[in-house]
Amino acid sequence: FNPGGNLLELVQDLTLLAMVGIVDPPRSEAKAAIAECRSAGIRVRMITGDHATTAAAIAGELGIEGRAITGAEFAAMGDDELLTQLPDIGVVARVAPEDKLRLVRLLKRSANVVAMTGDGVNDAPALKAADIGVAMGITGTEVSKEAAVMILTDDNFATIVNAVDYGRNLYDNLLKYLRFQMATLVAYIATFIGAGIFAIAGGIPLTPLQILWINMVIDIPIAVALGFDEPTSGVMGRPPRPVGAPVLSRANWVRLCVQGLVMTVGALVAYQLGDTQYDDPVVAATMLLTALSLSHLAVGLLARDQHNTIFSRAAIPGPTQLRRYGIALLAIILVTTIGFLQRIFDTTELNLAQWGICIGIAASLVVIEELIKLIIRRRHRRRPATEPQPAGARI
Repeated sequence: FNPGGNLLELVQDLTLLAMVGIVDPPRSEAKAAIAECRSAGIRVRMITGDHATTAAAIAGELGIEGRAITGAEFAAMGDDELLTQLPDIGVVARVAPEDKLRLVRLLKRSANVVAMTGDGVNDAPALKAADIGVAMGITGTEVSKEAAVMILTDDNFATIVNAVDYGRNLYDNLLKYLRFQMATLVAYIATFIGAGIFAIAGGIPLTPLQILWINMVIDIPIAVALGFDEPTSGVMGRPPRPVGAPVLSRANWVRLCVQGLVMTVGALVAYQLGDTQYDDPVVAATMLLTALSLSHLAVGLLARDQHNTIFSRAAIPGPTQLRRYGIALLAIILVTTIGFLQRIFDTTELNLAQWGICIGIAASLVVIEELIKLIIRRRHRRRPATEPQPAGARI
């Protein structure tokens, strides 16, 4: 046996008995998860130690976009050249650990929020450098788990996508709650300022106990319903939120202030109507309290979706949340009908016409908000289908 010789010359008079192929197929749910990432504005790249041909074939099967390059090609390019070519690169094969770290740093330099998955010791530097390092909980080494921010207990990429979906819905519910709270806060402030300026209700439109009743009994069930609302359909079809974007944009604040001013005008008009038509300050104060409370209920329903109409089956809350809105509505009715509550909160029973005025005032808020939504939907339809996405985005 000559180690330096040609070994093929020794292969003589042999019979092929079998050929064995080993296939490590991707999980069946991975393709659907990657497609969902694409619709959510999340770019998936593969960086692997496998051969470039193998990696490209798997990437094509999974739907990972972009061309495949080798680690040698990757290392041979300068940073500036790589930055220009990164949008077209979907697979980097036969990589060294430093290539993974470099890719993470270049993606971050391009104002992307980077999530890196890995399981080996050589993945640890890239996991540490990424914005979100995700280590494999089953096959991952202790070093990779220590370097990561998250540990994937089932080693399934689809679980990451489910976590993104859960996070987006959680953030969406937080926004619903904030929109409700800010709109009602604007209404509170503006109501007292308006009452003081125009000398309505002696400048004190609500008593401290009435404010507590609205905040603690009416608003809390609505806030809980918004915070634990069912997932909004299509949340994974939205583009990622730009890095550094405020929780409530300037357009959101303008819209919330409009809602607050509509509630303010409605509440003060309800008091004036009660005072002039019925010549009874208690009836007037009760109408103000009722109109404002019903407006809070309307704002809670409107806060669930800033784009689609409230007059659709999809806009109806689930049974659990609907019961919470029902509790708020019941509280609005009880404070004007039960004797001891009337004595505590200085209210009186309203007749059908007075209830109609209060409901009409709250309904005017719904009409104005629906007109705003209609304008937004028309503008959205006119917008080009392929708008440029922000360079930096959160997943």
